[in-house]
Amino acid sequence: MPAQTMTFGPLVVTFDERVLRPRPWTSLQAEWAAELDADLPSGPVLELCSGAGHIGQAAAVLTGRDLVQVDVDPHACALAEANAAANVADARVDVRCGDLAAMVEAHERFPLVLADPPYLPRDEVGDWPDDPALAVDGGPDGREILRRCLAVAGAHVQPGGAVLLQALGREQVEALAGDLDGAGLALVDLRAHDDRRAVALLRPVDVRHGTQVRDHGSASGERASSSQEGRAAAPVPCHSGAA
Repeated sequence: MPAQTMTFGPLVVTFDERVLRPRPWTSLQAEWAAELDADLPSGPVLELCSGAGHIGQAAAVLTGRDLVQVDVDPHACALAEANAAANVADARVDVRCGDLAAMVEAHERFPLVLADPPYLPRDEVGDWPDDPALAVDGGPDGREILRRCLAVAGAHVQPGGAVLLQALGREQVEALAGDLDGAGLALVDLRAHDDRRAVALLRPVDVRHGTQVRDHGSASGERASSSQEGRAAAPVPCHSGAA
């Protein structure tokens, strides 16, 4: 299949069958990043499992912040670089190809971390035959790459910063409670597109804004209020994973 293009928020994205086709609903993540922007510290955005680059690049355009994108797939990284050149004029985009943890320097800190990793349980991957397995296979329980993203995000988010994580609905987010604790992150809000598509807002525990999770139920819900050392032992197989 030849390369295709589609409009995604402020971007015109180029993609092909070797990466996940952009899902329009995932613009929720970039739009929420823009809402949070004024209350975040200065600095660039980090995006993990960036795929063709559209979510992080939409956030960069909407916020004016520089962007670091990380993905393990060289083809996805090449598309992300091409999409950045075509769409992001007023911010710097640094695409890094390789293992999630290895591509982020130990000293680097970011006010905002985005992640849209593969999150389908492996036994559901066959239900999506048009999607590359690398982009949707989240391991036996669907949470393998989510856990690795949380570890990197927790190690690199600035105090006062935020993490926006896409997941397979509220139930999957709640199943990550122990991993959130281990990463030093707390769930403070959640917006669901439907019962299988959600974005979670996480904060470093030392700056947690309240203790009650607000669930808006849909992408059109009421706007929320907002006031490492370690390295992975093996490459993390991911690129943007929203099914």
